[in-house]
Amino acid sequence: MHFIVKLFPEITIKSPPVRKRMTRQLRDNLRKLLLNINPAIHLQQDWEKVQVVGPADEELARQVVDLLGRTPGIAKFARIQRYPLGDFDDVVEKTLTFWRGRLDNKSFAVRVKRVGEHGFKSSDLERYVGAALLSHCDSARVNLKQPDVTVRLEIRHNELYVVQAVYPGLGGFPLGTQDAVISLLSGGFDSSVASYLTIKRGLCTHYLFFNLGGRNHEVGVKQVASYLWQKYASSHQVHFITIPFAGVVEEILTRVGNAEMGVVLKRMMLRVASEVARELKIDALVTGESVAQVSSQTLANLAVIDAVTDALVLRPLITADKGEIIDIARAIGVEGFAANMPEYCGVISVRPTTRATGQKVAHEEEKFDFSVLEHALAHARVQTIDEVLNDNGIIPLDVFENPPPDSVILDIRHPEEVYSRPLNVPEAEVELMPFYTLQGRFRELKQASRYVLYCDRGVMSRLHAEHLIEQGFCNVGVYRPARK
Repeated sequence: MHFIVKLFPEITIKSPPVRKRMTRQLRDNLRKLLLNINPAIHLQQDWEKVQVVGPADEELARQVVDLLGRTPGIAKFARIQRYPLGDFDDVVEKTLTFWRGRLDNKSFAVRVKRVGEHGFKSSDLERYVGAALLSHCDSARVNLKQPDVTVRLEIRHNELYVVQAVYPGLGGFPLGTQDAVISLLSGGFDSSVASYLTIKRGLCTHYLFFNLGGRNHEVGVKQVASYLWQKYASSHQVHFITIPFAGVVEEILTRVGNAEMGVVLKRMMLRVASEVARELKIDALVTGESVAQVSSQTLANLAVIDAVTDALVLRPLITADKGEIIDIARAIGVEGFAANMPEYCGVISVRPTTRATGQKVAHEEEKFDFSVLEHALAHARVQTIDEVLNDNGIIPLDVFENPPPDSVILDIRHPEEVYSRPLNVPEAEVELMPFYTLQGRFRELKQASRYVLYCDRGVMSRLHAEHLIEQGFCNVGVYRPARK
């Protein structure tokens, strides 16, 4: 088994010291990753490529193809068979060893690439090998412009490489050649794709999750982070940081004006993220924001949000359309996670501002008790990604399409949602308890009664129900009526 790995083109145009450093980093990354597959695989590095050589085993080769195809820094790679260079007839014999029978009933072209001094031209060998293949393969035909199959040969000085297959690489720079960043990961399409793009660009990407209430959401986000790390970045260890943010949300909802709530929440997140980054000695943050996708992502609002941090805020998706983001999510394998990820919608202004001003937002933040933010930061949980992989249990939860007998429905929606879309369930008692008061008031309820939580989309109710179960309450479920 032998593969030739070609560097991402942007690496090849770097200065010699930078190119050497990046190539060495790619080699080291691959060595670490391949060691987990088979210790017998070894690597050879030169100025323009990395070679991967190992035992002749098809299952092993399949695993190597999979790994090389998802490792940042690789433009493409080829599986080859290497021989000493002989005369033209010997080249034909070695070519037929692999290609005999594979060209039957197909059009083909022969392409030869040479490095070194030889007594023939590449075109001479192409014509000679092409004629031989034509005579040895049933119903094969030559097509130099649009062949069904391209037979590739490489001659490097005194060696012949018969190329068996060429595979696309991920591109980008080898992980570890650029600085580290912290990605604010919610598990949805945007932040997941933004995290992937920074990994692909060689940035060692750590993850920061703001838990707005609920273990199921946290588990889902950890699964996304673990997937991205295992598939694209496992050559480097990273951290997953969880910040308990439910108290911050409650403080915003009870003290901040409706129009500015979304902007204030983002500013609070950036404040905490900046402190986490400072502790980890990381200079840049990553978000999945795209211009005008939601109200908080207008240029005016983003400028006000960024004003609270000195850290560099990277937004890889800033001009991407949602459809483009979803296409990338599908291609990299996170679409299934993102499509089913609970998105916490607790801080959604009914009339959000799209042109926040620093003065107005600062006035609203004067009402905010910043000790709540300090409490959240003080209770941050920092895990290595390895620890996250072993910490992903989900709490069982009862979900009812019809309210159980003698149960009470707790409508936990924001009062303005309740006013515009009142819940009418004649067969059950309905009590209004906005989600941001739930933690403080639930202990006041009758513990002998069963309570089922309700919200429009069934997301916040699930998150808060399982959070209550975590706290020891066993009389909690979710009311999720079938959609009509």
